[in-house]
Amino acid sequence: MLRMLPGVDHVLELCETRPFFQDIPKTVLLSSIRKILETLRTGILRTERDITEESLSDAHITEAVTAAVIKATTPNLKPLVNATGVVVHTNFGRSLLPQAVIDNISVIAGGYSNLEYNLEAGKRGSRYTSVEDLLCEISGAQAAMVVNNNAGAVLLCLETIAKGKEVIVSRGELVEIGGSFRVPDVMAKSGGILREVGTTNRTHLRDYENAIKENTALLLKVHRSNYSVIGFTAEVSLKEMAELGARHRVPVMEDLGSGTFIDFSKYGLVKEPTVQESVASGADIVTFSGDKLLGGPQGGIIVGKNPIVDQIKKNPLARALRIDKLTLAALESTLRLYRDEEKAVAMIPTLRMLTMNIDDIEIRASNLMDELTNIGATRMEISLIRLSSRAGGGALPMMELPSNCLRIRIKAMSANTLERNMRANDPPIIGRIEDDAFIMDPRTLKDDDLPIIRTAFENLLKKDKL
Repeated sequence: MLRMLPGVDHVLELCETRPFFQDIPKTVLLSSIRKILETLRTGILRTERDITEESLSDAHITEAVTAAVIKATTPNLKPLVNATGVVVHTNFGRSLLPQAVIDNISVIAGGYSNLEYNLEAGKRGSRYTSVEDLLCEISGAQAAMVVNNNAGAVLLCLETIAKGKEVIVSRGELVEIGGSFRVPDVMAKSGGILREVGTTNRTHLRDYENAIKENTALLLKVHRSNYSVIGFTAEVSLKEMAELGARHRVPVMEDLGSGTFIDFSKYGLVKEPTVQESVASGADIVTFSGDKLLGGPQGGIIVGKNPIVDQIKKNPLARALRIDKLTLAALESTLRLYRDEEKAVAMIPTLRMLTMNIDDIEIRASNLMDELTNIGATRMEISLIRLSSRAGGGALPMMELPSNCLRIRIKAMSANTLERNMRANDPPIIGRIEDDAFIMDPRTLKDDDLPIIRTAFENLLKKDKL
């Protein structure tokens, strides 16, 4: 069988006679051919059963090369249908951008812009000016800047304010978020010296005050955005910490993590501290993410008092962490929507999905159920079931969002097989499995996702003759 395996040149000649390969870069074609031949060679040596004389034919190999070329020339980053019910899904790119934001990105991406050019003065300017005024207007802060993500924002602030000095943090706030981001590790990388106070469940104001020494550079409060401590607990409010810091002339910083400009309790959801409240409490610096509850692009937003923010801007590390023009364009457009909260909730997908009325979810669930029922597959069982959605993104850990989901079972097909087929669809459809059934949550579906889902099920049922 090894002797039957053709050479690279032979396969290349076969491919070059086919119109499909005419516009394919030769490097891609050769790489695909070598990959297929190597796969077959390895299979023969391992005596794999699916390697037959037929699989070594010119027609079969050319077909395999075609599939390999298609895969090699298809973008790795592709859109998918999020039917999980997790609104800010980190694995899926977190927040969806509003259409107005997408439009502005397109305009800025397709031409030159005044990214770092002061049009009035006719000379170089700062790239932060396009969003700093907006951030100050919305948050009430004196100054603001943006870096590539919130981890970068925390690192930059700590390195600027506390390098070689102590930072006092409650033991109950030494959090770890996804990707093994840990507050103690970031502290060490910044050059700051961690000084833990209190216990896991209880920290008092006197714990902070007793820990303040000559080498204390910062009091740090970290919002527990991805978990909650309940029971016999005590923690110091940001306002109390700010007052303590002012008395001892030690700056106070809060890492809000997700961060939000909207008070979700007004919409019947769990109360989450807003950026405005943190600024009003007297914090010198507040950091938060742009692509979680804010509903914008990835970014680490820093707001606070003028002297410290100016100091942070001058840190050489700020250049290494700065954001590009597309992120700035997206963030500016998103922030402008927050000037009208009602408009922001209606137009920013993350806010719209989080605050979605259960009646609207039920309507979308019924519409999707009708789409699938009309396929007419007798072996497919579809029912509506009350389950919960999640905010995701390490935010609002205690909040369960009531939803009306579709539960789908296909006779003679396991839920895992069904999920795998949906994941292999183009575009992929990602749901979740519960009680040996495939679950789709309408909260995170867009209107144009429904026909995509119907087509995927039609193709699956047709393929398996169900």
